[in-house]
Amino acid sequence: MSRAPLWRALAALAVIATSMVLAITSAPRLGLDLRGGTQLVFETKDAATVKADADATDRALDVLRRRADALGVVDPTLVRSGEKRIIVELPGLLDPQQAADVIGRTAQLAFHSVEGVAEQGDKNALPDEGGQLLKLGPVAISGDGVTDAAARSDPQLGPGWFVTVDFRDAGAWQKLTGQAACSPAGDPKRRVAIVLDKEIISSPQLDPSVPCNIGIPGGSTQITGSFTHEEARELSVLIKGGALPVPLELVEQRTVGPTLGADAIEASAKAAIAGLIMTTLFIVIVYRLVGLLAAIALACYGLISYAALVAMGATFTLPGLAGFVLAIGMAVDANVLVFERAREEYGQAPQRGLKSALALGFKNAWSAIADSNITTLIAAGLLFWLASGPVKGFGVTLGIGVLASLVSAMLITRVLTQLVIGRVKPRVSGLGSIGRVRTWLTERNPQLMAGRKLWLAIAGGLAVVALAGLFARGLNFGVEFTGGRVVEFATTKPIGADAAREAVAKAGFPQAVVQSSGDGVLVRAGQMGIADVAKIEAALEGQAGEVSKRRDEFIGPSLGEELRRNALIALAVAVAAQLAYLAFRFRWTFGTAAVLALLVDVSLVIGLFAWMGKPIDGVFLAAMLTVVGYSVNDKVVVFDRVRELWAVNRKAPLADAVNGAILQTMPRTVNTGIGALFILVALAVFGGDSLRDFAIALVTGVIVGTLSSSFVAGPLSIMLARFDRKPPPEPAKPRKARTREGTGAVL
Repeated sequence: MSRAPLWRALAALAVIATSMVLAITSAPRLGLDLRGGTQLVFETKDAATVKADADATDRALDVLRRRADALGVVDPTLVRSGEKRIIVELPGLLDPQQAADVIGRTAQLAFHSVEGVAEQGDKNALPDEGGQLLKLGPVAISGDGVTDAAARSDPQLGPGWFVTVDFRDAGAWQKLTGQAACSPAGDPKRRVAIVLDKEIISSPQLDPSVPCNIGIPGGSTQITGSFTHEEARELSVLIKGGALPVPLELVEQRTVGPTLGADAIEASAKAAIAGLIMTTLFIVIVYRLVGLLAAIALACYGLISYAALVAMGATFTLPGLAGFVLAIGMAVDANVLVFERAREEYGQAPQRGLKSALALGFKNAWSAIADSNITTLIAAGLLFWLASGPVKGFGVTLGIGVLASLVSAMLITRVLTQLVIGRVKPRVSGLGSIGRVRTWLTERNPQLMAGRKLWLAIAGGLAVVALAGLFARGLNFGVEFTGGRVVEFATTKPIGADAAREAVAKAGFPQAVVQSSGDGVLVRAGQMGIADVAKIEAALEGQAGEVSKRRDEFIGPSLGEELRRNALIALAVAVAAQLAYLAFRFRWTFGTAAVLALLVDVSLVIGLFAWMGKPIDGVFLAAMLTVVGYSVNDKVVVFDRVRELWAVNRKAPLADAVNGAILQTMPRTVNTGIGALFILVALAVFGGDSLRDFAIALVTGVIVGTLSSSFVAGPLSIMLARFDRKPPPEPAKPRKARTREGTGAVL
């Protein structure tokens, strides 16, 4: 007796137990779009004497990390991205102006001697606190010479706050103050100028008690300037953090309020529960007992994928949650492939029994399962490689979900079904017949490929109509691809779109794109600063009651151009990778037919968004790459069956094999598509605007991708076959059973 079932059961128990332990003991790491806070992306620029390379960026990162720690932000995250970018995540900090000013300010601190009052027109002079121009001497102490700084107050010295500064070289401070003390009281030369970013923040007169050429010993001083507590704290953070080695440019900023993140988590949870319930009911109705066991395995899939994500320390983002929910629907695919194949095997030879048919179902479905999941992994890998921000999390979640679905279907489902399948009747098991749809198709055997020219003409016409939207309406690129700022406000009173546009126009932005929906207003503009956001917020408060900021996203123009370029590269690489993989696994005619059908799918989705005026952004890119993976996934299953049928009857026309493959795989195609649609409908109903657009793109992609497998890829493969000199595939050789020598007894 084979020990494989025992080992599979032990492996399944080990995976489930390990996942439960990880899920219980590890806390999920939520992205800023779920827990609220500010994300800043800085890009280092060349200075006069320092080149902005990886080393300079790392040194700048150290400075920013000290500033973030001194700012008091809980659990800040700072990482270098590429050679010149630094990503800063500040949970709980909802003021982007404060975050950008304190974290990313150049902070070139210096202490100068004062050489006197400057003449008007002196370009090197700087105004002091009162506006008087001072002529400064060379830098006596730079920011690197400061060891510590702190904000303090002393009631004995009067109200207000000041900043204490400690110097690394006490002698340098004593020398600077000693030289200044040689000038008489009241003379501007008896002052010391403290300059931050070419601005005199304090220029105190030395006390008359300070002796000439002796100065102030001890290596410490106080910076006064009628500071508030917040101003003194920020100044101390900048001084203590040190000067940046190179200038920084803010290229991206995202701020999300905590309520929006909580709503997103709740919406995703509702979508997951609703989608899982509908998917479970569907597969139980269609596949009965084995469907129920597959539903249990699906629950295990959710546990495994969640445990893997928390164990990796992955960050859960809003698109990532969408990917997690979507992968539930895609996890049904492998189960459906196995069950449909097992039904076929039992229908061909009932005398072999259900156990044998199920084992053959797992064995014969593996090729299509492996190919279809690899194509989805390619799409997930491209998202992780080329996307940025939260969309990268979608790629990670989708990739983990694909791998977890394989474990769920090929291990857990197999263990559960093999435990009970021999103890129930074929009708109760769900594998006793090929199903009503398959029976109906077998009896009538419609010749779909006889009208292949008509199908291609219809597909071509739809593609032309869709692409016409690009010229008639154009693409509505989001700020992620164009650069600019988008701000979403929550209002206590509903406000119409016209009234909101009027308020935004009065604030100085008549050309801004303004959208109103119930209790929210969304404003998008190319040139809108943080101070402008406050003006718009004040303008809206006059008509919409109390206004609060839900999210605030800024993308620099250079980054927007880069992201747009990367999106086009991602789609091109995805199509090329799918073509290469399909050509390797099948033959070039099948690969070319699949990719041409894929281009039809992509054009229809993009055209729909153009006609509807939906935004083209990073979330749309995630949806498109998922459509690419799903569409090729479906075509792989069809062509895998074409290859099998063609090998059995090599003398028959290819059209017969294609027609037969489409009819035989249609139940799998329909059932898998319905499983995914349940999840997507749940996301569209419970998700917000961005997830709703994501769901619309994927619903369109699933429907179009399913139809194009039969009515575009199939006919194209037949037409391209005339250029293929490669002979039909050889039939699979039966595996010889190994004979055991001896009795196996050990003496």
